[in-house]
Amino acid sequence: MESRSPSTRFDQQLKTFLRILESYKEDKPLTKFLPDFFRRNKQMGSTDRRMASQLLYNYFRLGKACSELPAEERLMIAEFLTSNSSNAFLEHFKPEFADKIHLSIGEKITFLEEIGIGFLLDDVFPFHHHLSKEVDKTEFIKSFFIQPDLFIRVYPGKTAWVSSKLEDAGISYQEEEERSLRLPNGTKLDQLFPDNKYFEIQDLSSQDACGFFRPQKYDYWWDCCAASGGKSINLFHQQPDIKLLVSDIRESVLENLDERFSNAGLNKYHKKVLDLTKDPQPFIHSYEFDGIIYDAPCTGSGTWDRSPEMISQFQEYRIKAFQNLQQSIVKNIVRYLKPGKPLIYITCSVFKAENEDMVDFLVKELKLKLEVQTILKGYDRKSDSMFVARLLKPAI
Repeated sequence: MESRSPSTRFDQQLKTFLRILESYKEDKPLTKFLPDFFRRNKQMGSTDRRMASQLLYNYFRLGKACSELPAEERLMIAEFLTSNSSNAFLEHFKPEFADKIHLSIGEKITFLEEIGIGFLLDDVFPFHHHLSKEVDKTEFIKSFFIQPDLFIRVYPGKTAWVSSKLEDAGISYQEEEERSLRLPNGTKLDQLFPDNKYFEIQDLSSQDACGFFRPQKYDYWWDCCAASGGKSINLFHQQPDIKLLVSDIRESVLENLDERFSNAGLNKYHKKVLDLTKDPQPFIHSYEFDGIIYDAPCTGSGTWDRSPEMISQFQEYRIKAFQNLQQSIVKNIVRYLKPGKPLIYITCSVFKAENEDMVDFLVKELKLKLEVQTILKGYDRKSDSMFVARLLKPAI
């Protein structure tokens, strides 16, 4: 069979991109849509699937910028901003951009703003006026054009073995903190560690948020919105003698925790399915906790560099809706916190309404005492951005 010429190949890649984009109704994450699309189009080879995924993700990194331009023109702008080395696809369709591919991201933005195509950096992230005060708007928006890295937190005593396996497989990594490794995004860890009992995939900022727990021996802690359980495991590794309750509104999530907890050595815990927008007293009874982790349901805006399609899908009114949800839950959990003990409030949001404004609510309405609050900035270290606050319930 005669192979396709480069010109024909790039034209076909663009057509495939446009077909997939037209099929995408923006009602689900790309991580779910793309596998479904590829299953329905089995004729696509692995190279075609990889290129289509790359183009689609890069396209959505442009956010709302140049929204009046045709999709193929917006794609070329996105490819220009996200590429930092020779790009044959861009050379074929937009050689004047390809000639400047080695410019810094700041220089590329200046170039685009000066050539009269209507590009403005602020348009990429139209919700920028909602950002927390500690967030550098320009640097945060620029980070959408940089693929974040993959991070793992290795279980105690396993670092040398995991590092050896990575080195033997030729996978580059960088030690960030104690038992914390940075790897290239897309590293196939499940192939190297099929029965993983050695680490958790956990973003660097999420790991840093766990540093605010500071549990004491024999404490009783409640991870009230446990999700995948990564913070509970981190808590346990900080203090193996704690008692632990984990809860979530989703039963399926809690069912998946047993194996993960067992792999991490966490075998003594209780779990409950709880809708915390309602008073959990019938299930919690008179329990009191030495610490509560409240990893609040939120917009997730600090993680949209991993799911850039969210910029286009998100509706501004949902910021207030999430704040209302966060308030309704926290009012029902604080009553179970012992006096003098900490509530650890965490979001993966960069919005003030979900961060500083929520701390104001906790202090003014629920009379908690703020110990510390901070934005964990990921936009300058290729990780997620998060918010964490440690507050104490006043002693009686």
